[in-house]
Amino acid sequence: MSNLFKKEAKNKVDHFEGSGNGQQSDVRDDYQRYVGRKIILLIGMFALIILLGAFFVTIGPLEVSVIEVYKILISRYFPDLFVTSGLPSQVVWNIRLPRIVAGIMAGFGLGVCGCVMQSVLKNPLASPFTLGISSGASFGVAVAAVLGVGIISGPYLLVGNAFLFAMLCSLFIIALASLKGATSETLILAGIAINYLFSSLTDLFKYFATDEQLRLMVSWGMGDLSAFSWSNFLLLLCVFVICVPLMYLKANDLNIMVIGDENAKSLGIDANKVRMFCMLLASLLIATIVCFTGTIAFIGLVAPHMARMLIGSDHKYLFPASGLLGALVLICADVTGMNLIRPTIIPTGIMTSLLGVPFFMYLILKRKKKEFW
Repeated sequence: MSNLFKKEAKNKVDHFEGSGNGQQSDVRDDYQRYVGRKIILLIGMFALIILLGAFFVTIGPLEVSVIEVYKILISRYFPDLFVTSGLPSQVVWNIRLPRIVAGIMAGFGLGVCGCVMQSVLKNPLASPFTLGISSGASFGVAVAAVLGVGIISGPYLLVGNAFLFAMLCSLFIIALASLKGATSETLILAGIAINYLFSSLTDLFKYFATDEQLRLMVSWGMGDLSAFSWSNFLLLLCVFVICVPLMYLKANDLNIMVIGDENAKSLGIDANKVRMFCMLLASLLIATIVCFTGTIAFIGLVAPHMARMLIGSDHKYLFPASGLLGALVLICADVTGMNLIRPTIIPTGIMTSLLGVPFFMYLILKRKKKEFW
């Protein structure tokens, strides 16, 4: 009789264990499909950027066919296969292709940095522009244009000053936050104060500037990719290789920090150190981008929101999605500005807002849930 009860009890245990394993297997399969959809979406974004970039090279006042473009590109590395020379080769290699590469790199960097800043500060309005980094770079350009003073002389006077003051602005915010505690509120308030300070100083320099100096400051402040050239590519690539992987390594920490600094600390994560580390890397990358492209304010603010709507809040996928969407919006805005009113070229910073804001509003209105943050 006792053996009968033992056998029945064993059968119940086996039944529960079997059902539990089955549920775990179903949950695991659902999660794998969920992750697979995110990866497919990221691959689709990357493929779309490549396809659009290849198509945008052919668009411009000088008509160049797709076949001719690829002959020009191949001949740069394999000159024995194709012989190309003349105006089309110069236009494609020295004008159009650098703009597209700059748009992809700048858009990706601004999108990733905007995502990092919004995550570590827990504020949907955080961006390189709202935290004062862009205004610091603008002030550096104003000093170079009006006073002719900079750390680097010659053709890199504006670039050097923009980078210097952008980094000084970032380091001042980080130092102030470290003295008072690196909370998200402290960083945001410090950034807003610095933004107003440097914006006021830039306006003061504009007031005393000549017409030529004022034109230089205004054109740089609108944001443009034309200043980027192949000589700048290696420097920007090196900063990317250093900053982006290091920020991505903190994705899991940022996922945990969403539940609060105290809860993250109980799990062994120092939220303040993670916040300062990510802000320093993001500031370095933004300062490098801004010194070559000028102020492009929209990408870093909106690209992370678009990515969060499309792919969720897991930073392992939100990081690359924010960068890819930022690159996609920026190259589309740039090519539109170049070809909308020929031969006039509309600055890239203006076109990013004109094209991106309606699309962003469409995503907000289409979303069923009231909150997306």
